[in-house]
Amino acid sequence: MSLPNLEPASFEPAMSPDELRLVRNTALTILALVVLRLAAAAWTPLTFDEAYYWMWSKHLAGGYYDHPPMVAVVIRLGTMIAGDTELGVRLVSIVLALPMSWAVYRTAAILFGGVRVATTAALLLNITLMAAVGTLIVTPDGPLLVASSFVLFFLAKVLETDRGAWWLAVGAAVGAALLSKYTSLFFGPAILIWLVRVPKLRHWLISPWPYLGGIVALAIFAPVILWNADHHWVSFIKQIGRARIEDFRPAFIGELIPTQIAFATPLAGILGAMGLHALFWRNAGALAARALVNAMFWTITLYFVWHSLHARVEANWFAPIYPAFAIAAAVAAHLARWEGRPRRIVDFCQRWAAPSGILLFALLIVQANTGVLSDYRRDATVRSVGVGWRELAGQIEAVRARLGAGCVLAPDYGTTGWLAFYLPKGSCVVQPMQRIRWVNMPEPDPAQLGGKLLYVDEARPGGRPYLKDTFARVERVAELTRMRGPLTIETYALDLLDGAKGDVLDRSPPPELE
Repeated sequence: MSLPNLEPASFEPAMSPDELRLVRNTALTILALVVLRLAAAAWTPLTFDEAYYWMWSKHLAGGYYDHPPMVAVVIRLGTMIAGDTELGVRLVSIVLALPMSWAVYRTAAILFGGVRVATTAALLLNITLMAAVGTLIVTPDGPLLVASSFVLFFLAKVLETDRGAWWLAVGAAVGAALLSKYTSLFFGPAILIWLVRVPKLRHWLISPWPYLGGIVALAIFAPVILWNADHHWVSFIKQIGRARIEDFRPAFIGELIPTQIAFATPLAGILGAMGLHALFWRNAGALAARALVNAMFWTITLYFVWHSLHARVEANWFAPIYPAFAIAAAVAAHLARWEGRPRRIVDFCQRWAAPSGILLFALLIVQANTGVLSDYRRDATVRSVGVGWRELAGQIEAVRARLGAGCVLAPDYGTTGWLAFYLPKGSCVVQPMQRIRWVNMPEPDPAQLGGKLLYVDEARPGGRPYLKDTFARVERVAELTRMRGPLTIETYALDLLDGAKGDVLDRSPPPELE
């Protein structure tokens, strides 16, 4: 059985006292989750990606080697408020969960009606690890998740009002998404599929409004285009290169499925899958509403499933689908009609999805910071989260000061970011290779590179042979460990470098331009 195929109402009746109470309680719960993330943000050291993006934020530009600039802007706004601290880096990203939640709430209310569907969608999105961790750990996926929620909301307003001016808002949201991550290009075909699929929306195909919205999106994205034009299109080439499909390697889909179950959290994931089934087969809701959620979900999902048959797909790449996925989960909970075992599964998931999602998030934060849940052994978080770096940086600074080294060198962007963040403010930290990553930043002072240097790298047999080709003197002066409790995460070798034989910086073009 299914619900009648009713079109979304163009007005909202006054809420009953019970509905008002539900909205208030949901808002308070989401606010409490934001406060929980803020506490976790202040406790948890930066990941290496966050430290790298923090360095971007000190030199804002129209683009960067890896991504568009939105993540740098978000970090810059946060550090202007809370300083160069872990909380400052993450502050704005976490707080953006509030407008994101409002957008999903309003979208669900417009598309499917009813306060219960709307509040459930907003809450379920917030308890997924994609949203909880994705807004806590600042990467391009955080602002992309927020922008995706508003793309969906403004499209719902187009449907509700049939007013062309809302296409300008759609364009603005897509533009903001494009400033976050290039994956947002998939919104174009998703919107086109929606318009073609719904007969009453096809008139927009010959209306100027969607195309004006496209111009708005392009105008917002223009700084990224101009930056790439000035840098040999390197960022576009790098990201398009990820889409290059070569060998058929279906084993990667075996990684994709469990990671998405984890990021959705299992119970919310079950609800989302059942909701997608209901929207696709059971005619739960109006055609236009169903088609919008399906287009926004499946256009991106099917591409990445296909991609995973040939190459690895990172779990966070699915961030843009999660607003639609949360709404589908709410449809499963409140609109689709289930009987027997499916009804019991839905009831169980609806009751326990939020508590289990919050518990998983809390356990993940505790584990990442302490390792206590794995008895202090290695786990998936141990390398990427900078636990122990504050203490390690203090030891590195003591060695640098004792030897009189003018600058600290590191071989990769992650170590460079961590050093720059945790060493004393103003320290000279340089990655001598891959200079394209730092093209927006001032060149290091030649005087600091001309004397003694301290090279920090993970200890490995044989060290870095090319150092002896570049410097007359290479002397191991210390080996220091990064610890999480009793666990040694990494051992770092510190080499004193002196007598540069040429330019310390490797100015070779990036591999994308060779």
